Amino acid sequence: MGLLLLVATTAGCATPLSTLDPASSSTAAIATLWWVMLGGAAAILIGVTAAFLYSFKKHRRREVPEGYFLWGGGLAFPAVVLTALMAVALPVGQALLLPDEDDVVRVEAIGNQWWWAFVHTDAPQGPVHAAVDLHIPAGRLVEVTLTSDNVIHSFWVPRVTWKLDVVPGHSNRLRLRADEPGVYEGVCAEFCGLHHAHMPFRLIAHAGDGYEAYLADAAAAAVDADHPGATDFVAECSGCHSVDPLEPSPAPHLHRLRDRRLLGGVLAYEETADLRHWLREHENLKPGTFKPIHDHIPDDQLERIIGYLESAP
Repeated sequence: MGLLLLVATTAGCATPLSTLDPASSSTAAIATLWWVMLGGAAAILIGVTAAFLYSFKKHRRREVPEGYFLWGGGLAFPAVVLTALMAVALPVGQALLLPDEDDVVRVEAIGNQWWWAFVHTDAPQGPVHAAVDLHIPAGRLVEVTLTSDNVIHSFWVPRVTWKLDVVPGHSNRLRLRADEPGVYEGVCAEFCGLHHAHMPFRLIAHAGDGYEAYLADAAAAAVDADHPGATDFVAECSGCHSVDPLEPSPAPHLHRLRDRRLLGGVLAYEETADLRHWLREHENLKPGTFKPIHDHIPDDQLERIIGYLESAP
């Protein structure tokens, strides 16, 4: 029965947000600590349960000195447990602090209500701006500078790194390394308002020269400036949004929008109709996001804007 319970409890360990399916040395250390704590807690539970069941056994009544409970249960037992836990936890804490390296990649993550902005600050072409997806090279040390100008957020990619708060007016630095190429899910782990649960992001770790290729492609893959919707975008959208990856954007950056998996963190983006639905109904899909309503934009103009946004190669 105990084995079945353990299997049922750990059945979800390989989910995208599981800390028990580590993809880095840091999260492997965290997972090890978790398993040690689980094993220790199970051993204590078995011991306490055994003592409880033994108390029902018929035996001659005997007085137990109070000192046994005070010194044994109140001092000796907690001291042994906490000492053992500290002996395991201290090396784990040290493992989380990745040492500095010469070949470090530096990026910025900016927490907004309710989306993430990313800046690849050391790109050869100049800082490359993006939203929702953070690209890094696999196997290399990455230093993420965390900032916010609104409320406290928390940056967390459970399979790759530990969580760190994003505090307004203060810059925190988090070092991480993804051991293997892949796409890793990230979340905000600090309640930050109405749509706290709707600001997921992806950490995309590239193999080999894939990271450098991404930066070069991102800077070159501009939308079609001659597209009929370019003028409409400038008139209706450019006051808040940018499509130029070399320019910052106060609202979610729309460069390579077609590569996104979600719109606003709530609507799956699989075809043009999804983008149209988002632009017309975003206030109902994600209310209170400070995004202006687009009811005044005629259908034909909106279609040109959609075509413009999806025109990036």
